Amino acid sequence: MVVVQFVISVVLIIASVVISKQMNFLRSTDLGFKKEQQLVIPLRSAVAKENYLNLKQKIAANPDVKSVGASFYYPGIFNPTDWLMYKEGNTMENAKSVYINRVDNSFLQTMEIKPVAGRIFSEDFTGDNENSIVINEKAVSVMGFASPEAAVGNWIAFDWEGTQYRFGIIGVVKDFHFKDLHIGIEPYGFLLNNTSNQNYIIAQVGTGNMKQNLDSFEANWKSVIPNEPFEYSFLDQDFQKNYQAEDWLAKMISYFTLIAIIISCLGLFGLATFSAEQRIREIGLRKVLGASVSNLVALLSVDFLKLVLLAVLIASPLAWYAMDKWLQTFAYKISISWEVFALTALLAIIIALVTVSFQAIKAALVNPVKNLRTE
Repeated sequence: MVVVQFVISVVLIIASVVISKQMNFLRSTDLGFKKEQQLVIPLRSAVAKENYLNLKQKIAANPDVKSVGASFYYPGIFNPTDWLMYKEGNTMENAKSVYINRVDNSFLQTMEIKPVAGRIFSEDFTGDNENSIVINEKAVSVMGFASPEAAVGNWIAFDWEGTQYRFGIIGVVKDFHFKDLHIGIEPYGFLLNNTSNQNYIIAQVGTGNMKQNLDSFEANWKSVIPNEPFEYSFLDQDFQKNYQAEDWLAKMISYFTLIAIIISCLGLFGLATFSAEQRIREIGLRKVLGASVSNLVALLSVDFLKLVLLAVLIASPLAWYAMDKWLQTFAYKISISWEVFALTALLAIIIALVTVSFQAIKAALVNPVKNLRTE
């Protein structure tokens, strides 16, 4: 029973450590864009969309705002727009799926998505139009271009109802995670959209007084769109919502781990108490013959440590298998290192020693004459 209890405890401890390390990895991984201090303002109505340019200018006038952009979508939320596209020299039979986002000429700068070849949209280049496209490195490789530099200046296209729609590649950006880390990076393209038809304004705000800035943005909103409520969110928090199931699992595993450890300790404590009672005569004789308290504690503890080590040996492969299966749900994940099992084994041994030692020390300190007389 003690072995089974500690097997469950060790499995849960390993699961807690692995989940915690994976969640820290998800939070700290470079996503290829700046997610901190990014304020998202949704444009839900036709009135809000029509006044987007005016609102953008008012927000940009705030001295604490570094940059403002607008787009149909932003990283971390669902993007339903994907087109089958092909490069020059191919046809729709060779087309590859490319996710598309329509952005204004300052969105990429606001998100700090970096170009690796060519250039990105900018107010300095007035010649760009709705047929200009910026793609990511993944799209370059999937489309069959030799390199990002080779892609710039070429076009990609799709056919619809017998008509070919071409888009000239003006630049290539570094791969970034527009979906969460459960999914690998996929081909992505940005089309220029300087019309009023945008879904979100993204403002990169400094680290100053955020409450004061939010009050200012709300005042800007009310001055332009007085009859609609001001809504906002933060991009990093929105992106983290993709891991709500994992956060819930981590909390539940932590609670069950604590409960399992308590039950295991109670079982081990009961077994240690029973063993000490069974060996009262032996303890008394050993103490009369000169055994020290530390010798007696070690004598009473060693058998229980063997049970705990057996539990660790059984639990480790079970925990590795379960956690490896769980990690397979992520395209980007940590590796389960041997340190996790070593630290868990050490923790289990410490818990067992603390549990057993109390009863062992109590038995070793009893007057041996009393024990022998009783026996």
